[in-house]
Amino acid sequence: MAELDTSGGGKHKGGKVRSKKASTRVDLTAMVDLAFLLITFFMLTTTLSKKKAMDLAMPDNSVKTSQLPVAATRSMTVLLGGNNKIEWYVGEPGKSAPTVDNYGKDGLRKALIENGKKVAETHAAPDNFMIVLIKPSDKSTYENLVTALDEMSITGVQSYAIVKITQPEIDELKKQNLY
Repeated sequence: MAELDTSGGGKHKGGKVRSKKASTRVDLTAMVDLAFLLITFFMLTTTLSKKKAMDLAMPDNSVKTSQLPVAATRSMTVLLGGNNKIEWYVGEPGKSAPTVDNYGKDGLRKALIENGKKVAETHAAPDNFMIVLIKPSDKSTYENLVTALDEMSITGVQSYAIVKITQPEIDELKKQNLY
């Protein structure tokens, strides 16, 4: 609260009579309390940063399920190699020539879009979507896997899976100096 102090200098004997000077004193206790209340309120009501996470459904390994047959022309396999490179092929391994590519819009994304369109054009309505198998190698990084999953989300691939890489596929990566 503000106070007004009216006790100006006293009367001295034999001196000039001077006018009283009013001094003011402002009590800032209430303002400090309000500032701390506002700081506390904003600290409790704001969110600092939200976690960025992608939903990933992993199957239960303890339950054995039967596998449905899938046409080889509907599947695309993406092998994650070293040096931020990938190798992909459509169909069965060894029957189609693998392509070495990189990540990004001119690499993996372009291949996913083009192969997805081919599958949609050549197959009937219930089976007109592409299935992508992502196979990370020991030489690939976690960032490579996350980038590949991001590309699946960006291109709208309906069905994809992370699968263990096989020895023939590792040998293929070694031929291309990606392992």
